[in-house]
Amino acid sequence: MTVVKSKVSLKVKRRISSLSYSLNRFYKKISTAKPSTMVLSVIVMAAAIFLFGGGIFSIVTRPLPSAYIGSGASGHFLFLYPKLSEQFITDSVVATVLYSLGTIGAIAMYQSAKYAYKPRQAYLMFLLGVVLLITTYIILETTIHIKM
Repeated sequence: MTVVKSKVSLKVKRRISSLSYSLNRFYKKISTAKPSTMVLSVIVMAAAIFLFGGGIFSIVTRPLPSAYIGSGASGHFLFLYPKLSEQFITDSVVATVLYSLGTIGAIAMYQSAKYAYKPRQAYLMFLLGVVLLITTYIILETTIHIKM
């Protein structure tokens, strides 16, 4: 009977020691991992756009998606809340999309500097970035004035 106990305890000890070794190896892999700067920058930009777009407010307060004002054929949908203190979910979506377009425009302007040996491509990318950035700014300002 002692032989059986020792075999079972030996098996358990081996499994535990190998599990410990596996966990230790996994921990070392995670702690020494170096994620690419591209992945980190995309994650940070996505988080910033989510916060600037009002994502936390939408999660915490659970606002209405939009509202229908009026009755029958004379009514209309409101996609932007008319006051600055509140918002619909569509307010968050519009802001997030516009911030994303502005960020893409800024990135396009930055990337255009890499094509100095292709002036036409650099000019077109820079022009696209400027158009996206200015359009985003104008639309964001317009939505703020609509809300006021």
